[in-house]
Amino acid sequence: MQVVKSVAEMQDICRKLRRGGEALGFVPTMGALHEGHLSLIRRARAECQVVAASIFVNPLQFAPGEDFAQYPRTFEEDCRQLDTEGVAVLFAPEAEEMYPSGAVTLVTVSGIGDRLDGASRPGHFTGVATVVAKLFHVVAPARAYFGQKDAAQLAVLRQMVQDLNFDLELVGCEIVRDRDGLALSSRNKYLSGKERDQALVLSRTLNQMKQSISSRERQSAALLQLGKDALNGTEGVRLDYLAIVDSRTLLPVPSAEKGVLVAVAAYVGRTRLIDNFLIA
Repeated sequence: MQVVKSVAEMQDICRKLRRGGEALGFVPTMGALHEGHLSLIRRARAECQVVAASIFVNPLQFAPGEDFAQYPRTFEEDCRQLDTEGVAVLFAPEAEEMYPSGAVTLVTVSGIGDRLDGASRPGHFTGVATVVAKLFHVVAPARAYFGQKDAAQLAVLRQMVQDLNFDLELVGCEIVRDRDGLALSSRNKYLSGKERDQALVLSRTLNQMKQSISSRERQSAALLQLGKDALNGTEGVRLDYLAIVDSRTLLPVPSAEKGVLVAVAAYVGRTRLIDNFLIA
């Protein structure tokens, strides 16, 4: 696997790959890789002739006081895993390479970028959209792969791809969970043993809501009350949001119908976790 640090070199390599007629798949990450990330790599390899990945802990999407400095960084192990999975080229720039002195342009996805995580973390999705737009410009993939766990991010990026006419397919991939149901996340490393047990209330609550929907309870208000009662009654867990929304616009909907997104964010101790499901 080739590891590339500069924008110019990455553009040159990807340009040559495209000229060779290769369908280029791309998996952007912030590192601290787990099985969820690797599932994206495997999906990309199944659908594309060659796969590129990136590792970049993007300072622009962290607000002051968030965990930018503490975010897990396991670069050597990440490289080993990506190489084993058959990634051809890894883009791993420094912050100064992505945001050189004098750079002032930001990408803001208005409205949708201010909902769910965008409401809880003002400016977060501007940071996400800006860095992903830059990565798409550098790599110019045929397909880019993102996890469904970050459902609000997916909605924001789909709107950006549409609005800015990026010539690529954005592929959302299923959430990967541990055996006990906890959605895999790089931030799970922050949890103590007790907190990890407490965190299981997120997936457990979503499953209870899913069962209620299967039992023909469709009113969002009733479902949200069920979920909030469970989450607010759990020691060590502080609810950020529980929402039933249109999966494209992230706007609340009165009824939980097919294709609607049920999403939760909560603090377990000091660690903010997210989870969700789409109604089948």
